[in-house]
Amino acid sequence: MLLFCYSLFMFTMGYIFLMLSGTVILELELFSLSGIPFTFSLILDKISVSFSMVVTLISGSVFFFSSKYMEEDPFSTRFIWILLSFVVSMNLLIFSGSIFFVLLGWDGLGITSFALIIYYESSESQMAGFQTLMINRIGDVIIVLSCFLFCCSGQFTVFAMSDSVYYFSGIVTLLCVAALTKSAQFPFSSWLPAAMAAPTPVSALVHSSTLVTAGIFLVIRLSHSMPLSPELSSLLLLCGSVTCLLGGWAATFENDIKKVIALSTLSQLGVMVFSLGMNFPSLSLFHLYTHALFKALLFLAAGHILMMTFGNQDVRSMGGLGLSMPFTSLMFTVSSLCLIGAPFMSAFYSKHLILELMLSSPINVISVLLMLFATMMTAKYVFRTLKGVVWGKTGAPLVSGCSDIFTFLPVFVLGTGAVMGGEFISSIEISTLEFVFLPSSYSSVINLVTLVGITLGLIMSEMELKSFSLSTLFFLTPLVYGSPKVFSKFLGVLGVLDYGWLEPYFLIKKKFYWGGGVFSQEGVWPNSRLMISVMFMSLLFIIASMFVY
Repeated sequence: MLLFCYSLFMFTMGYIFLMLSGTVILELELFSLSGIPFTFSLILDKISVSFSMVVTLISGSVFFFSSKYMEEDPFSTRFIWILLSFVVSMNLLIFSGSIFFVLLGWDGLGITSFALIIYYESSESQMAGFQTLMINRIGDVIIVLSCFLFCCSGQFTVFAMSDSVYYFSGIVTLLCVAALTKSAQFPFSSWLPAAMAAPTPVSALVHSSTLVTAGIFLVIRLSHSMPLSPELSSLLLLCGSVTCLLGGWAATFENDIKKVIALSTLSQLGVMVFSLGMNFPSLSLFHLYTHALFKALLFLAAGHILMMTFGNQDVRSMGGLGLSMPFTSLMFTVSSLCLIGAPFMSAFYSKHLILELMLSSPINVISVLLMLFATMMTAKYVFRTLKGVVWGKTGAPLVSGCSDIFTFLPVFVLGTGAVMGGEFISSIEISTLEFVFLPSSYSSVINLVTLVGITLGLIMSEMELKSFSLSTLFFLTPLVYGSPKVFSKFLGVLGVLDYGWLEPYFLIKKKFYWGGGVFSQEGVWPNSRLMISVMFMSLLFIIASMFVY
């Protein structure tokens, strides 16, 4: 209830900032060194206030749902506190105006997400949490490296930038690359499906409005300060289109309902990055809001289905839920239709507009073709999943008596936002309005590829599809897990090493032995191994930055 009240307060504040079109900056100077002020800055404007409102609205719904979903867990109180720390870290990042405040929220998200992913303490969740931590640590290192360029520019704020200063273009480039790691863009996409090892309420927050959107929000904030360079825009176009295609295509070969939803998040994040590459940050923020609402709804509906089906996650063994769970099935269908940008849904006002602007913008044809193919794949896996879960034959038995106010109210609140959110935001925010002049044949291409995807999804829903390359995101997952293993084979020490991130550096243990058993098997070697791996990766990025700048 506290989060809901805070969200209502942010809604009132957002309306005031929208009417006044003003910005409030609160700045605290910590100290000054050589004329450079080291400051903590907070930004209050319509972007930060409205995004905080969306985050807390979704968080309140997820906390409400968690009280039912985690009621039998003996450590549910600890879970709620970690989840609250996760939401607080996201709000710190939203209101941050200086690089120090950005790091505070950014690292808070990384630490709390790691604690939430490994919550079940199984081997799968530990591997997923470690993979998420290490890939996101790459972005942390890049942000730390940008501090040197901030020192050269003479200030540490992320809103007072100009393309007339050479250092600012380097700062924006580094921060955008860091954002690609946090938002799971290609080639850093493998951690997002692995994060499904977390409980479903955590997935609803991570995939809707918190962890994966942190990088998108940072680029949006930078785009409002200074325009992105053509080279950086081309990079965002390529990463966005490839990620969108990768997520949509891989989802057509998945049978785990949570994995399908995770890959759909990957696809929608690609759409947002693609919009940023076309220099439409307001539309990217618009789609971020609509996606947050319907993706949280999709996860909560899926979580309710898992509660009713004894935790079964296989789409092929579900079916018939439209008759046994009509309201949840309706919300699941609504949120699934939002994925393809169906008319009268919230995502239609954002995603469809982005695709139309794509056809009228002077961008490369490869990105356009990849996005059109990704749109077809999205429609394909959405209707394949709907046919298996809602419209198919009755599969697994259901538990009775799981529906109450704790599952009905959050799904109803988010369902209202998924249906009405797009029209509401577009009617009160003028920056989301874009005029598109297209021939009717161009405009019908989007509808045509969507219809082709729907037809393929309905026809191929009964087929058993397998593809190792697509299920592993074009071998990104084996690359993350297996690259040290391959390198250890190259060194010829496979029989000595354990599999992990530090096999190539195992000779350090052979060469150096410090007192107290630091590098011995009897000492604290696992903690030292993690420490040295982080140090080694940091050193690699420092050396790489020296060659780039």
